[in-house]
Amino acid sequence: MANDPDALFPTGATTRRGLLSAFSRRAAEAIPVPDALAGLPTDAYAPTRPYVPIDDEPADWIDPLILPEDLIEDIRASPEETGMHVWWLGQSGFLIQIAGKNLLIDPYLSDSMTEKYAGTDTPRERITGLVVDPAELSFVDVVLSTHTHLDHLDPGTLPQVLAGDAAFVCAAGSEQIAEERAGRKPDAALGIGDTATFGEFIIQAVPAYHEGAPEAVGYVIRSGAYAIYHAGDSRRVEGMAEAVAPHGADIAIVPISGQNGNMDGADAARLAYEAGAFVAIPCHYEMLTSDTSTSSRFVAECVRIGQEYRLLTVGERSTVDYGF
Repeated sequence: MANDPDALFPTGATTRRGLLSAFSRRAAEAIPVPDALAGLPTDAYAPTRPYVPIDDEPADWIDPLILPEDLIEDIRASPEETGMHVWWLGQSGFLIQIAGKNLLIDPYLSDSMTEKYAGTDTPRERITGLVVDPAELSFVDVVLSTHTHLDHLDPGTLPQVLAGDAAFVCAAGSEQIAEERAGRKPDAALGIGDTATFGEFIIQAVPAYHEGAPEAVGYVIRSGAYAIYHAGDSRRVEGMAEAVAPHGADIAIVPISGQNGNMDGADAARLAYEAGAFVAIPCHYEMLTSDTSTSSRFVAECVRIGQEYRLLTVGERSTVDYGF
């Protein structure tokens, strides 16, 4: 094997994992699959992969880690610190701050879903408390939406967060709905491979494949030395990781609900790993009844394959810091 570099080193785009990626992948393959995951289909890109829940139930109610006023204080104080700061706002909503500039993606800060599904066979009651009033975030610089589903393009949130001077970006094909829900036209509508720049943020749309949302995209957001990948809602499909890997993402934000056209935790962990992300952060869970999961499957697979991860509580911050 010493004379066969292809047998030792991974093919494809080089990432910050460098040579360690080959060894970590080999180590992961040597670790037995946890019992809870045994027997599941091994086809990495099976579109009909069944959702098999681990024996773990979400909490009846979850309080955010931090009070709204303390969250805002933390966000406003963070420009004094170096690094990229990421706050989970619940469901798929995140606030990203780099060099004092703030970007908001897929904010869901209302009860729109609960109201829509009230009285149906699949009620979606909120089980995590509201972390902040959306009007308190009107200072942000950019707001992104990955697709038109209500918890990603929310009429109960967008008009308030866009009340300031923020740029508004949506997925190509969703412009009309975006305008109706936000109360203003988007500044850009991105299809796969399209790029837009707002201030220091360079935003590129990357592939996503989500049931009932053909317009769905993910985004890679870069500012200076930092890059973050938000998968939006999607199954894990061949070509997704390959589109993200050249960007050298420091963080991959991945959905783990395993329902309604989303990948489960195991596939989410694998997507982050294959994309070369330094850290994986799960989302799209612990928010609504009838559409939730726990992080157990995600954690088990991250441990198995050697993917670094962070589990955030709503309102919690994670930071990647290279000293500038």
